[in-house]
Amino acid sequence: MSVTDAAERTYAVVFERGPNNYSAYCPDVPGCVAAADDWDEIQTMIREALEFHIETMAADGDPLPPAAMSVSEAMRYHSEVEVDASEAQMEVETTVALVEINVPPEAVSA
Repeated sequence: MSVTDAAERTYAVVFERGPNNYSAYCPDVPGCVAAADDWDEIQTMIREALEFHIETMAADGDPLPPAAMSVSEAMRYHSEVEVDASEAQMEVETTVALVEINVPPEAVSA
């Protein structure tokens, strides 16, 4: 898919910084996650993961998950996610940001 053929969609993404790495997930797109060693890499990895996830869904004929959550809704969702005791003791810095991705135009109209 070329950039000129792409449409754009913006998803709220939860970024976490743990003691040894970064992770990210998109509440609007269940199963779309990424992990990386540094901040720049996690931003690239989650964007690529989202694009791949959406492209695969479109190719399979599945409906696209709507980009429905705002940053504040994603943060609220994240704070409600159940955390087990071992994770609760680990300090994790959390940030939520909007991530814009390119999606196939046919998927947007589907």
